[in-house]
Amino acid sequence: MYGIAIDVGTSGMRMHAVDLESKKIISTAITVRHPVPGANVMDHLTFCIEVQQDLAHRLLIDTANKLMNLLDIDLSGVERVAICGNPIQLSMFQNIETRDLAFVGETALKVRGVELQRRDAAVINAVDLGLNLPDKCQLYVPPAIKHEIGADALAMMYKTGLLDRKENVLVTDYGTNAEMAIKVGDEIITGSAAAGPAIEGQHIKAGMLASPGAISDVNGVNDWRCTVLDDDIMAKPGDVVDPNTGGVMEEGEMHGRAVGVTGTGVIAAIAEGLDSGLIKMPHITTFDRKLHLQDGVVLEEHDVVEAAKTFGAMRAGHFTLLEHAGLKFEELDIMYMSGASGTYVDAVKARRVGLLPPTCSQIYQFGNTSLAMALDLVRDPEVLDELQSLAQTIRANHVMFASDKVFEKVFIQELAFWTEGMPIEAYNMMLGISDLQPLPPITKEAKVTRTVMRDIPDLGHKGLKVLRDIGLYVKGSFEGCTGCERCVQECPESAIRIRQGGTHGFELEVASDLCNGTACMRCERACPQKCFKFRELQKGLVRT
Repeated sequence: MYGIAIDVGTSGMRMHAVDLESKKIISTAITVRHPVPGANVMDHLTFCIEVQQDLAHRLLIDTANKLMNLLDIDLSGVERVAICGNPIQLSMFQNIETRDLAFVGETALKVRGVELQRRDAAVINAVDLGLNLPDKCQLYVPPAIKHEIGADALAMMYKTGLLDRKENVLVTDYGTNAEMAIKVGDEIITGSAAAGPAIEGQHIKAGMLASPGAISDVNGVNDWRCTVLDDDIMAKPGDVVDPNTGGVMEEGEMHGRAVGVTGTGVIAAIAEGLDSGLIKMPHITTFDRKLHLQDGVVLEEHDVVEAAKTFGAMRAGHFTLLEHAGLKFEELDIMYMSGASGTYVDAVKARRVGLLPPTCSQIYQFGNTSLAMALDLVRDPEVLDELQSLAQTIRANHVMFASDKVFEKVFIQELAFWTEGMPIEAYNMMLGISDLQPLPPITKEAKVTRTVMRDIPDLGHKGLKVLRDIGLYVKGSFEGCTGCERCVQECPESAIRIRQGGTHGFELEVASDLCNGTACMRCERACPQKCFKFRELQKGLVRT
């Protein structure tokens, strides 16, 4: 008999097949993109509310079914499945209300007729959600702590051991939604920063998730040694290149294998670029305004600015939690890093660009805690009761960064620092005017402990399969469409195709995983007939 553990992340889905008798992992399958249009969790939430939640659910379920087929097991023998993710992802997967996650306060919910959803632990028949599994297969869903503090945050605290520490501890899941929590005594304060997709290598021209062929790190001053992930997502030495030109100074083990760069590679390149003078924010100082990595992979000034916005959001989030906890930076003892980026990133370089507080003396890097907790549930379903009890006992307060004054004040200074070159002295002066503590410099080395070598420590004896093309399209036919293809030409992700047919002569098909969703809408604005309505793309789902 088999079990399947699923992590539904903001930038993709990851999955283990498990032998329930031996408890061993058999195989692993991952996507490199998310099937719902949009590059972050707020895009996905907006898609649910403004387009169609049922369509978002169908996109996730179809992707899960495609991914399960790559696990190389007899799916008729699957007895149970467990899933973990943030509240929006789990709500889409289960097809339950998401609007209560979009609006804050009883009045805002009441005006819109929205009821607050209970997101307790649940056991559901997998087939009822549309999963291609046996009739008796059960899906185990871990609880949220509060509706806005989800199962992924619980996993982050549970799997890192945060709850058992007596010191002042900060933990962050380094992803597009950047869940974070600070523990001071018995009090836990949580938040999530919309850090943007650059942390996962998205919205970066050559960016990609952590998967084979991705440059995950660079090291050096004059010449840079690239690190590239192999077929088992293990970091291996790549070429030594001149970052000014891309010229190969020394071939490495992964020569000719790089196809893009992860968010961690971007972080490393910016850290090294700042140290060497190749970057003077917000500009790259090379002759062509590009940083050259291995095999023709480059970073442009736009990429650097996108990543810098992520650095600013992360640091503003950490700053805000410290202020709400009444802590000085110097009083923070330990930092935990989880998620793919938290695993692969060089923690010292990450601290140099502000992704970690400058004063923490101990840094622990963990893997994918969300997938790890789903794996625990598959192996032992009784863990679900333990998690429910734990969620009810955690005394956690959640800070909504979107409306928090501390976050707003710090983030404004972060934007000025990263995108306008504001000196750190002016940065701290402006914080002082707002009665906020200054940002101290890095004054001591931190002890870094890697608990795993990759974000998914065990791929199983059958190894890893990567679903690169999800092959799902949303479609629509619009009265007045002439098939001019202006929308096709304007799409920055090449996500749109037009075919003859449909109700009105032409049918538009949008690749759901490539589309940037309601945060973009360049396709709709480019339509000369003003007939293309993105929010009406719920009329059909094409599977290829």
